[in-house]
Amino acid sequence: MPALETTGAVRCNNPDYITMKPQHIPSLEFDKIVTSRSLAKSLGGTLPSARQRVGLLGGSFNPAHAAHYQISTDALKKLNLDEVWWLVSPQNPLKDTKEMAPLSARVASALLLNKHPRIRITTIESQLESVYTSNTLSTLTARFPKVEFVWLMGADNLSQISLWRNWPEIFRSVKIAVFARPGYSLQAAASKAAQRFKHTRISENLSHNLCNVQGPAWILIHGHQSKLSSTKIRNGHKVGKNS
Repeated sequence: MPALETTGAVRCNNPDYITMKPQHIPSLEFDKIVTSRSLAKSLGGTLPSARQRVGLLGGSFNPAHAAHYQISTDALKKLNLDEVWWLVSPQNPLKDTKEMAPLSARVASALLLNKHPRIRITTIESQLESVYTSNTLSTLTARFPKVEFVWLMGADNLSQISLWRNWPEIFRSVKIAVFARPGYSLQAAASKAAQRFKHTRISENLSHNLCNVQGPAWILIHGHQSKLSSTKIRNGHKVGKNS
């Protein structure tokens, strides 16, 4: 697949930083043929810029909540990222579809929550027709070879990432930042994935340099930790409606 030309815009205090244009509502209608225009629409604005450092936070966002936002802002600061993209998934293959809100509702919850100019709400996985992280990363790194992507996830996901399709390729294709969550840090450190790639883990003290080290590389970050989850929010909403 052809690599796409990246766009230029306003430079910030990071010499390698080029911001996107302001967030627009990402497309909820998707073209059969993927083009630079359709990708830009699914990103809620424009294509990323060359040399940009972009964190990718995947999930159903059913709904989006403060823990998503906290991980994103921590990643921007600790990893010296330029942008964080929320990849609002068309459907998580490991989750039940019965309680899954429509994509439009999940995107709306993310847009309502996010007030940060460097966090971008996207529907790019729907445009790419991808429900598997390994496929998404393979496509993004091929289409945007000059962009440095970092996969962001909570420690709870590291504990079960070995259930994901082609999960070792995720570690090999991009750098990974894992954020500690209450009750999961020890479990995550002992997980199959952490043990398999233990020699590629870098010190938390080097978090600002993650994008510069040779991959594969991953890091466990102990920042603000939240017990919030989309499941708890949905269950709490049910209790409220029934009380």
